[in-house]
Amino acid sequence: MTEDVAALHRRIAKLERINAALMSQVERTMDQRGSAYSLFQTAITLEGQVRSRTEELTALMRSLERSNQALTAAKEEAERANRSKTRFLAAASHDLLQPLNAARLSISALAEMRMGPEPRIVVGQVERGLQTIEDLIKTLLDISKLDAGLIQPVVRPVRVADVLESIEASFGPLAARKGLRLSVRGGRYWVSSDLVLLQRILQNLVSNAIRYTAAGGVLVAARRRGPEIRIDVVDSGSGIPEDERELIFEEFHRGGRESVDGEIALGLGLSIVRRSAQALGHPLSLESRVGHGSRFSLHLTPCAAEPPRPAPSLVPPTSLTGARIALIENDKAALEALARLFHGWDANAFAARDHLSLVRLLGTTWSPDVVVADFHLDGGACGLDTVEWLRSVHGHDIPAVITTADHSSEVEARVRAARCELVHKPLKPAQLRALLAHLLSRG
Repeated sequence: MTEDVAALHRRIAKLERINAALMSQVERTMDQRGSAYSLFQTAITLEGQVRSRTEELTALMRSLERSNQALTAAKEEAERANRSKTRFLAAASHDLLQPLNAARLSISALAEMRMGPEPRIVVGQVERGLQTIEDLIKTLLDISKLDAGLIQPVVRPVRVADVLESIEASFGPLAARKGLRLSVRGGRYWVSSDLVLLQRILQNLVSNAIRYTAAGGVLVAARRRGPEIRIDVVDSGSGIPEDERELIFEEFHRGGRESVDGEIALGLGLSIVRRSAQALGHPLSLESRVGHGSRFSLHLTPCAAEPPRPAPSLVPPTSLTGARIALIENDKAALEALARLFHGWDANAFAARDHLSLVRLLGTTWSPDVVVADFHLDGGACGLDTVEWLRSVHGHDIPAVITTADHSSEVEARVRAARCELVHKPLKPAQLRALLAHLLSRG
């Protein structure tokens, strides 16, 4: 009996050990299954997060693509608007310069008449007012062309001395009248630039310097600074506050500065300066102290070698006395003013507003010495056609001057191809007289 009980206890102990081992195995299995489930859950969560982030990134990329498309469309629209503005300004300037041309010619004819001192003062005031209007129109057109990229610089070797001599000749008398010293130094260098644009930049800078300088003077100096040539325009004027040094390059901004002589500034000169300098790739810098003056610096690239200078071929002007001038101009006021001007120069002017009227006036036997013709005539006619007709009738190349307020390259190309001289309106009487004298002297 005791053996049976002991055996039973041994069997129970064995069963307990087996049960414990089985329970341990079950627990381990459950733990493993639990870890796998956790990993599975984690993987599902990560997959959801990756999908969400991918969807967010895709949406962001699509939004960026739409933004780029919108920016491209806005850029194209701005460029179209800019081109449209340039065309509008070109057309508007043509229409505005026509009556301005007639007014300036009439004033010039009036100025050559005998008159007392008071009427002569009034004539001078009108001339200055008309010049201001002309400058405004042309400057707005230039700004528009620079913005639209229509003015392409012709970069060539430029002798700095030629530019500085022109600046000194143009502004020396103005500075002297205001009691200022204009000093020009260091023009022995050659630089790579566009002569016309470089001259315009310096003209605007010097004009501004003189306008805002009450005492002292203006210095224009070319210096070598390391690998570059720097042209400085330094004045002893009122100076520019720091918060205005960017604003002064914007159109029509004059800030708190007033010109010392009360002259009205258009606020366009420095706008032209910055745009022209950017078109040329010439960095422009400014240093200024209020109450002491300012220094504008233009940084240019020197030429490797000095190119040979062509010998100038100057033809001395001759008198217009007795010259036979065929004149065609569709604007009645401009036609009458030009005719008065030519008669005042002792020339014989045969004036008409259209081709047929000029043909009836001249006939086929009277040959003019020179032709002055407007490019755009009424009804879509062109002054070049009248020049061509006169040349064919009389069998030789009659010298011709084509006048126009249209500054487009197409008009210039047509005039050059017809072997005619081009003069833009408003006409400057002295310039026109010198050109006519030069053409007549060649014949």
